Amino acid sequence: MLKILKTAGLATALMTTTAMAAGHGGPYAEYAGTTLVVNFPAHPHYNAAIKVLPEFTKETGIEVEVDQLPYLKMRERQTLELAQDEGEYDLISYVVFSKADYVFADQLENLAKYFMNPKLSDPSYDANDLIDGYVQNIGVAGGQKGYLPGPTGSLFGIPFGSETSVLAYRKDIFEKHGIAEPETYDQLLEAACKIPEVEPGMGGMASRAASGHQASHAFLLHLAPLGGRVFDDNWKPIINNAAGVEAANALKTIVDCGPEGAMSFGPAEAANSFANGESAMFMDSIAFMPGFENPDRSKVVGKVGYAMHPKGVRRGSQTGGFGIAIPKNAENKEAAFLLMQWLTSKKGDLMVAMEGGNPSRFSTYQDAGLNEKFPFSATFGEALKYADPDWRPIIPTWGKINADIGTTMSKVLTEGLDIQEALDGVAERAEAIMSDAGYYTWQ
Repeated sequence: MLKILKTAGLATALMTTTAMAAGHGGPYAEYAGTTLVVNFPAHPHYNAAIKVLPEFTKETGIEVEVDQLPYLKMRERQTLELAQDEGEYDLISYVVFSKADYVFADQLENLAKYFMNPKLSDPSYDANDLIDGYVQNIGVAGGQKGYLPGPTGSLFGIPFGSETSVLAYRKDIFEKHGIAEPETYDQLLEAACKIPEVEPGMGGMASRAASGHQASHAFLLHLAPLGGRVFDDNWKPIINNAAGVEAANALKTIVDCGPEGAMSFGPAEAANSFANGESAMFMDSIAFMPGFENPDRSKVVGKVGYAMHPKGVRRGSQTGGFGIAIPKNAENKEAAFLLMQWLTSKKGDLMVAMEGGNPSRFSTYQDAGLNEKFPFSATFGEALKYADPDWRPIIPTWGKINADIGTTMSKVLTEGLDIQEALDGVAERAEAIMSDAGYYTWQ
C-alpha cells in the first residue's frame, strides 16, 4: 500500500507490506523486515520510482519510507542531515552539482566495498550497461580534475534520474514553412528567429533565462557544443574567449526571438510555453519530453519531433539531473545498497522508465516496449553518445561562480550589458575565487 502524507510542505510516501520477513530468502533474507528511509525529490523520475517501490518490498521484504521534497529544499535538508553523527536517511538522491560538496565533506559512502561483497553484489548487474557520461558526471569523484574518472577516481553514487539535452520542435510548423530539422547551431538560430516572422505570436525557442542558476544553465548549454569551457586544464578561466562570447550571443538571440516573458523563464515555464503551443522549439532536459505527449498537460501531442542537441564545432549535450548515494551516517547501509542496486538494475531501470522515468542504461533505451510506449526514446539513446560529463565543472567553488555567471548573463539579456565586458568580469572574479580556494597553490 502506498500512502502520501503532506505536512508543513513535506510530502512523505510510506510503503508497507503484509509480507513476513521469513518469507524472503536468498540475498535479502537477512534484511527482510528492515525499514529504509530515503530522501527523493519531487520530480517526474522519482514519482515514477515511487510507483515501483511496492515491487521491491514484495521481492525483498524490505520496507521503504520516502521523504519527498522539492529539490532545492531537499538540498537544504540534506546539508543539515548529513552533518549529524547519526542520520535519518539510508539513501539519498542528490543533484549532480552537490556531488563535489558531499564527497569533499566525506559525507557519502565509497561504493567499492559493497560491489566487492558477494553477499550484496548481484553478478547480473552489468555495470558496463550504465550510461558512461551519467556515471562519470553523477557518480565518480577523485579522478581527473577531481570530479571525473581517472586512475585515482572512486564511485560514490549511481545515476538515477540523470538527464541530457535534446531538441523538441513542432514538426507541423517546420513542415508548413519548409524549415529543416536543425542539425547545426546556425540552423537552430536561423529557425529560432524565422518562426516569429512566419508564425506571428509564436516564439522561436523557449529557453531558461531567469536570473541566477537558470541563466547560467542556459548559457552553459550552448558553451560546450560551441567549443568552450569555463576553465582550461590549469583552472584558469577561459569563459571569456571567443567560444564564450559566441555562446552568450546564441542565448541572447534565442531569448530575443523567443516567446513573450522569456527572460523570466525557468525550465518549467519554458516547457509549458512549448506544450501550450506558444513556442516552436524547446531544448533542455529529456525529463520534460514525456509531458509533451501527455494529452492532460500538452496541446502539441503528436505534433512534436525530437532531435539531438545541434552541433556547433562538436556535439556536446548536457549531463545533469540526479543520482542516488548512501550517506556516511546512514543506519542501514547494506539494505540501502540492495535498494540502490535493485532500482538501477536492468529490471528496475526498465520498470521506472515504463512509468515515465529517465533510463540510466543503454539497454533500456533499446527496449522495444519502451520505444513503442515512448517513440522518442530512440533519439534519446542516440543523443547519449554525445553526453558531455565536463560541460560544467563540479567543484566545491562552483556555487559562487555559477551564481555570478547567472547574475551577469541576466544583465546581458535584460540590460544590454556588453557580452565581452560581462564575461571578462566573470573570468576575473572566478580567478579570484579559485585562487582563494587554493587551486593555484602548485603552479
